[in-house]
Amino acid sequence: MRAREGDLIKTKSNVIFDVKGLVHPEGKIIAFPRFIPTPQGTRQGKDSTYGKVYSLNERFKFLQENHPDLIVFDPVFGETLCEVPIKEVAEHYQPAEKLALLRTSKHLSTLENKALQLAKALKKEADIPWSAIGISGSILAGLTTEKSDIDPIVYGAESCRKAYAALQKLLKDKDSEFKPYSREELQDLFDFRSKDTQMSFEDFVLVESRKAFQGKFMETDYFIRFVKDWSEISEQYGDVCFKNSGYAKITAKIADSSDSLFTPCTYKVEDVKVVEGPKLEPIQEIVSFRGRFCLQAENAEAVTAQGKVELVTNKKNPGEYYRLILGNKPSDYMVLSHV
Repeated sequence: MRAREGDLIKTKSNVIFDVKGLVHPEGKIIAFPRFIPTPQGTRQGKDSTYGKVYSLNERFKFLQENHPDLIVFDPVFGETLCEVPIKEVAEHYQPAEKLALLRTSKHLSTLENKALQLAKALKKEADIPWSAIGISGSILAGLTTEKSDIDPIVYGAESCRKAYAALQKLLKDKDSEFKPYSREELQDLFDFRSKDTQMSFEDFVLVESRKAFQGKFMETDYFIRFVKDWSEISEQYGDVCFKNSGYAKITAKIADSSDSLFTPCTYKVEDVKVVEGPKLEPIQEIVSFRGRFCLQAENAEAVTAQGKVELVTNKKNPGEYYRLILGNKPSDYMVLSHV
């Protein structure tokens, strides 16, 4: 069983998890609870009503109270994660399969129809194959509400870059159903995200207003993730090891942002200065497994970032360096530096 970013899995206990990244331990999947069975839930599934958990703290709290056996310290990633044994997986939801079902279904909900129309428009403008597009999120799980958004996903580096360029074009087309967020809508997004990622509203607007992978389609919110294909990932679990080396605030210049479109995203950095925390070097990259940190900065831009510092050891290419990882704590952030 191969599961990747954007997929969902349901365990035998009816909890639905979202899969993180593309590298997983043997016999397990790194994933975190997203939809949990509860009588107080507002989402109706086939066999239960579900509630949704958002923040990492909420997810760990649910695990500690209900599935503490899934919380493990992973020696390769050097941190405490949720790892689901494959033998506990009852169902595997895949975004590309879901979109294929929407394309052939004669009975779609309003939201499902919007998701299909978005995928059609994106495929046409980007000239990418159907196999490169999927639909994730609550639509994939069949657990939508009236407030649900659309969570498309694009696979493969070439298709991802073509799709992003198409989105930039579509957002500028006044006749398109794709609309960028207004400042008021960015305020709503900020109010929601700031519970989990703290930064000033002005810093937020500066980076978020540039991103074409989020906005409105047919008046419904969308957020598109971009994921490399299996053939583009050579790393196997254990090839690279990570060790927690403290928490730091740094300033840096973006040397290479070419992998910042993808989830997980990577920024190669230079001219790094440690403002707070352990004075470790060289810090060579900033990374995140969270889509909200994609395209946060471009080449040659100066940034200020705060997060966990990890020592990276690659078994195939001997040598060590440090990286800053974003998204584990609400205090993690990356913003454009005010020069």
